[in-house]
Amino acid sequence: MKRKEDPRLIQGLGHYVDDLSLPGQLYAAILRSPHAHARLRKIDRSAAERAAGVVAVITGEDIRGVLGTIPVAAALPELKVPPHYPLAIDNICYVGEPVAVVVADDRYRARDAVDLIEVDYEPLPAVTDPEKALEKSSPRVHEQFKDNQACLWKIEAGFPDRAFKKADRIVRQRFLNQRLIPVAMEPRGVLASYDPGPELLTVWSSTQIPHLLRTQIAAMLNVPEMRVRVIAPEVGGGFGSKLNVYGEEALVAHLAMKLGRPVKWMETRRENFLATIHGRDQIDDVEVAVKQDGRILALKCRLTADLGAYHQLLTPAIPTLTGLLMLGCYKIPAVKIEYVGVFTNKMATDAYRGAGRPEATYLIERMVDLVALELGKDPAEIRRQNFPKPKDFPYSTPTGVIYDSGNYEATLKKALELAGYKKLREEQKKLWKQGRYLGIGLSTYVEICAMGPSSAMPAGGWESGTVRIEPTGKVTVLTGASPHGQGQETSFAQVVADELGISPDSVIVIHGDTQAVPYGIGTFGSRATAVGGTAMFLAVQKLKDKLKRLAGHLLGVDPKRIEMGEGKLVVKGKPKKSKSFLEVVQAAYVAKTLPPNFEPGLEATTFFEPSNFTFPFGAHVCVVEVDAETGDVHILRYVAVDDCGNVINPLLVDGQVHGGIVQALGQALFEEAVYDENGQLLTGELMDYAIPRAWDVPRIETARTVTPSPVNPMGVKGVGEAGTIAATPAIVNAVVDALRPLGVRDIQMPLKRERLWALLEARGS
Repeated sequence: MKRKEDPRLIQGLGHYVDDLSLPGQLYAAILRSPHAHARLRKIDRSAAERAAGVVAVITGEDIRGVLGTIPVAAALPELKVPPHYPLAIDNICYVGEPVAVVVADDRYRARDAVDLIEVDYEPLPAVTDPEKALEKSSPRVHEQFKDNQACLWKIEAGFPDRAFKKADRIVRQRFLNQRLIPVAMEPRGVLASYDPGPELLTVWSSTQIPHLLRTQIAAMLNVPEMRVRVIAPEVGGGFGSKLNVYGEEALVAHLAMKLGRPVKWMETRRENFLATIHGRDQIDDVEVAVKQDGRILALKCRLTADLGAYHQLLTPAIPTLTGLLMLGCYKIPAVKIEYVGVFTNKMATDAYRGAGRPEATYLIERMVDLVALELGKDPAEIRRQNFPKPKDFPYSTPTGVIYDSGNYEATLKKALELAGYKKLREEQKKLWKQGRYLGIGLSTYVEICAMGPSSAMPAGGWESGTVRIEPTGKVTVLTGASPHGQGQETSFAQVVADELGISPDSVIVIHGDTQAVPYGIGTFGSRATAVGGTAMFLAVQKLKDKLKRLAGHLLGVDPKRIEMGEGKLVVKGKPKKSKSFLEVVQAAYVAKTLPPNFEPGLEATTFFEPSNFTFPFGAHVCVVEVDAETGDVHILRYVAVDDCGNVINPLLVDGQVHGGIVQALGQALFEEAVYDENGQLLTGELMDYAIPRAWDVPRIETARTVTPSPVNPMGVKGVGEAGTIAATPAIVNAVVDALRPLGVRDIQMPLKRERLWALLEARGS
């Protein structure tokens, strides 16, 4: 079934934040710091205030004691949390930090007036290298702390030191998971309006978490939460970057209340690069202990995470997901992890598609390939040898998570068969002899989805779902999940329609409006279907029971004998004895022929919290050829076999896998956010920051195995981040494998053509 969302989107009939305009609307523009580290001495806004069309100019001093700090939901032992205000007060800590806001009657007048504000900055030394930031001599990002270490988190289990002593080989490698910029199609935007009659503040924001945003805006403005309404219209891409509460959202809301007129702010692309969260940015020093036969005994890792200058909602929690998933889909009995979070003079990192799990998969999948290289074994065989068996599930890992269900051997076997792995290895040997560099990269992954209770989350891991059957037999679904491209308007309608025996066209899914929908947590971490969809599914079961009871009463039979048919409710074994779906629905609303103690109407709400996470898994195979003369990487084939449990809509699953792979391809080959030593972002626009183009993307061959999850009644697991998690190591493993004849052991991302060309030249290819 094709997506129900698409007709309005491809016809330009959707409504994004910037499509919305209100009578008397004003426009906000933000002055951002050009310095990475500085003291604010003086701000002269007089010229801006006199500019044509300017209604107000505010600075940090105007919000001191008026607006609260930007929230941090993550909780780690001894976490240092510097105060983070919507506008800088006293100090600047990264390039792009907001300093002042201009509000005018025209967006261009507002931007012009920003240039009239004069700021006296006292520049301070900046630090952008997280390892140098840990040195005693480093400039401190926040003067109130004695050093730049933001947090320290450790796991040790299974006696790793003892395992390393028993090892035949110890394999070591350092990996850099470079900083990335999410580059959503639509930058952030906020429109706020205050109605003094009902005292209602309405905020439209391109957010992934409307209810959580409402709670935090109310807290930051110190207004009652029931007086705040948040609406997420169409969201042009999020990838985690809009799983956040930003200062601009509170600022715009404050200005709308202060000025008594609607205020809109739309982020420019350069602002998006400077001041919307970044992703990844980890240094992983890894070593594994192995036996000569290929068994992996233990893994140790020191993870240094560049958190940027401040914490956003989940900043310090994201690397803990790397730690929890660091062992991948392997039965490694011992582990030692030390994660050090570091403040630097950069924009904060936070959740970006995969959020800690791509980093984990990258380091373990690269290490498995290095183990194979060290032992002279096939990388596929090393993987098979260390997989837990299907009988081992649920499988408890030394890091403390419990994998719900899995058959890792099945996905790898299917991927290798589809790719023709044996023939590829034979062809590779022939081409190597001809001086051509063919490489085959494998990646077997497991990820954590459907977030349940966790200290990393801003609230519990539950979700809400309401299903209402209208008197006409049409169905309205209200979900606390807030999809922004995942396709739940389609898949949720399919589930409800299938359960009730009606057409999906008779079901509408409403989300993203806190005044219409019961409180929900939002969409991120591939949780919308496994958690939000389950809440909806359970609400439907309540309605099915109610419909069956009413139909049984109308037909004069025990409700246990009633079953749902297509467009009707029938008596088991007597298909001619039935009531149409509409007849039963109307009877519930007319309320003249109800059984005793039967409540009129047909509406049910469920709040569902899973007992555990879900753990999708899979195997990807990438085949590349590296051009010996230019360093270009040509992806010849890409095979993705994923297992996300039961599949509701194969088209949606394939779309999510495709999109995820493309983002991973970007990290592997092109993308890199670069700051200089002074904290200036050198890749501050799309002329400098390379994302994949259509001709960079190969044809992607997808397939699936199905291992249902026992965690929820639908048996679904989640697939939104799978491609991103699996593909980066598959591509890098393929390129490194291609250059094996030259003695290449590792190449740091991104594998830009100039980097590969220099390597080829140095190795005398």
